[in-house]
Amino acid sequence: MIIKKTPPFRARNLVLLTVMMAAGSLPLKAQKIINQGTLTYDISYDLNDDQKKTIDAAQLPSISKVKFNGSLSKMEIDMGLATLKMIVDGPGRSAILLVDAPLFQKLYATKFTKEDLEKQGGNLIFKNFKTTGERKQIGGYDAEKYNYQDNNNENYEVWIAPDLQLSPGAILPEFAELKGTPVKYISIQYGVKNILTLKNVKEEKTGPFSLTIPSGYELKSVQEIDEMFKMLKGTN
Repeated sequence: MIIKKTPPFRARNLVLLTVMMAAGSLPLKAQKIINQGTLTYDISYDLNDDQKKTIDAAQLPSISKVKFNGSLSKMEIDMGLATLKMIVDGPGRSAILLVDAPLFQKLYATKFTKEDLEKQGGNLIFKNFKTTGERKQIGGYDAEKYNYQDNNNENYEVWIAPDLQLSPGAILPEFAELKGTPVKYISIQYGVKNILTLKNVKEEKTGPFSLTIPSGYELKSVQEIDEMFKMLKGTN
């Protein structure tokens, strides 16, 4: 009778087995941060009764694309009579707005300070962020719902995707403490609630962007630009 010997369990096999067993319990590596790319959002509008009398939501933009690179982001919206390009330094809380109106052969620009941006958003301060435990997929990412309030005690909600890590220029400062990316949220512009829902994220080369106003643009004050914007949006 021939007795087959079991091959010796070599030290390298023991090391390999140990590594394989440990792999299941090791923490994942830090997630990659997308430093530049394009976010595409669907836009809907929550108009109050007075706004519905003067604003035709069907005529407002339904898609928003935000390009980001490092600490800067660029949003471009076609308003029909004019194209608005806004470049924002999120962490630095400053911005420039470029208005291209080819029909009138006009190029306008203005600079926004932190105070200007806060005024544009209604001087709202957001607080009391609390997770609800509710989860769903938005834009292909697992997201968690948070409730919060403003300084007028009005209630809001935001959906945050913790696995979507972007550079500071792509994250609204008011949501930075939530450690993820807002994939559905409310943005208030001139008293109008814009509801933005992420469609997709594309990692690609964008920019570099600059807060320097290009040559050929006529500099306007924030007040002048505000009046033009209201007229284009139908809120006059």
